[in-house]
Amino acid sequence: MPCLCRDCFREVPEARGTCAACGSRRLVRHPELFTLTVAHVDCDAFYASIEKRDRPELLALPVIVGGGRRGVVSAACYIARTRGVRSAMPMFKALALCPDAVVIKPDMAKYAAAARQIRGLMERLTPLVQPLSIDEAVLDLRGTAALHRAPPAAVLARFARAVEMQVGVTVSIGLAANRLMGKLAAERDKPRGFAVIGGAEAADWLAPQPVTLLPGVGPALARKLESAGFTRLGQLATLNPLEAARRFGEDGPGLAARARGEDKRPVNPERETKSISAETTFDRDLAAVAELEAPLWRMCEKLARRLREKELAAAGVVLKLKTAGFALRTRNARLPSPTRLPETLFAAARPLLLREADGTAFRLIGIGAQPLAPAAGADRGDLADPEAPKRAARWQAVEALRARFGEAAVMQGRGLKPRA
Repeated sequence: MPCLCRDCFREVPEARGTCAACGSRRLVRHPELFTLTVAHVDCDAFYASIEKRDRPELLALPVIVGGGRRGVVSAACYIARTRGVRSAMPMFKALALCPDAVVIKPDMAKYAAAARQIRGLMERLTPLVQPLSIDEAVLDLRGTAALHRAPPAAVLARFARAVEMQVGVTVSIGLAANRLMGKLAAERDKPRGFAVIGGAEAADWLAPQPVTLLPGVGPALARKLESAGFTRLGQLATLNPLEAARRFGEDGPGLAARARGEDKRPVNPERETKSISAETTFDRDLAAVAELEAPLWRMCEKLARRLREKELAAAGVVLKLKTAGFALRTRNARLPSPTRLPETLFAAARPLLLREADGTAFRLIGIGAQPLAPAAGADRGDLADPEAPKRAARWQAVEALRARFGEAAVMQGRGLKPRA
């Protein structure tokens, strides 16, 4: 059976338990090891790992990256995870589980810089790199063996070592025949893992797994599947497309196919951005419209900036509110024409807010742009709104002043935080 040493990158004879060249026990074996080309790369506890890299005194301590007590966990190191802390968990729950954790406020600029380093190392391996998030990507290395003079598995092992040496964090790699199985493989062996799921074994490996293992099967869909008698992926896998559609609608055939380990999605470096958003969690619950409008305006400014950076515009807005009891409300509205101006975004989102501000206490507010549109068609003005180009010019001037003199150089009154 093909076997690779993850430390010296040499092929190891099947019978050995250690590498003859370097003595390492970090060996990976699989019948399809040297023929699979699709890899899912996931950084291990990325934000927390960056913080530990920069502050070595934290290496043996539980670290949580996130907001204040009313915020949520952005990332938790593996020590904190052993206590039950998870990403997106409310901070107060995380601190109840791990009261001795070191809590660090996120430094997105630092994390983005590290992500760019890792992305650069990926792009040396293959042009087929599709980012999925700041710390996650999928790669297709087909046709690269001659270039690298090594099969994809060995190239990926070298890449993992390069990330550790040059960036100072670790990654876990899932090697498989398609994107779905690559993601599931990467989750099998974290942290610092290298797991392989071949095409020949995918269906059998999935069959005994719970339906919740599949990406996209959340609590609501899991309950629907369970009520229909489907709790294991092997049960879903037996459904033909017609039966799957009859039971679960238009998404049924795709669901059954994924339960068999089938996934025809290509690795697409030009993946289209579907939405852009900005949100904030309050220091205390807010209920009054006047209190909610100020943070909504600040999020509209932030969203406008992100649209400009992505060279996109909003053709619609989505308002997001989370109640004090963590119930989520989303409301959306289409825009008459695309925009990336905060005042236009605010004007569209404010009526949505007024309908929801019924005395309910909220802990979070957010604004998103969806659907997106090309920036070229934004804020051009027409007979109904001839002043749009002037507003666009004013906003551009404001952003230029802020870039030069700081965020507080120009501020609108509606965005000011009330004094304590």
